[in-house]
Amino acid sequence: MQPHRIAIRVYYEDTDFSGVVYHASYLRFMERGRTELIRDLGIDQRALFDGDVALAFAVRAMRIEFLKPAVMDDLLTVETIPVEMKGASMKVSQRVLRGDEPLVEAEVKVVCVGGGRARRIPDPLREKLGG
Repeated sequence: MQPHRIAIRVYYEDTDFSGVVYHASYLRFMERGRTELIRDLGIDQRALFDGDVALAFAVRAMRIEFLKPAVMDDLLTVETIPVEMKGASMKVSQRVLRGDEPLVEAEVKVVCVGGGRARRIPDPLREKLGG
């Protein structure tokens, strides 16, 4: 599977007092990347949430490296690619780039949850993600 890409513009609200992107903003950017990957695969997350057992994805673990800063008005690209899938969990590799320059690299483990416990990732989503 090729990396999924979305564009993100850096706004004032994403930065600290000096105009540099605040570290937690990258977490929001990457969350959008994971959400848009699922949406672009044709999976309606609202339908998953509104089903018999409300399903959602929660971050279980994250390894993140901040390589270079982004600043206000930068146009960034968030790349997302699933790299491993198990019953209820999925590892995702993500990068935030400015042009071809990597700014942030992360490995994210997300878990499908519903009814207060881990749930197997639904087969339609699993098939579309290549698992």
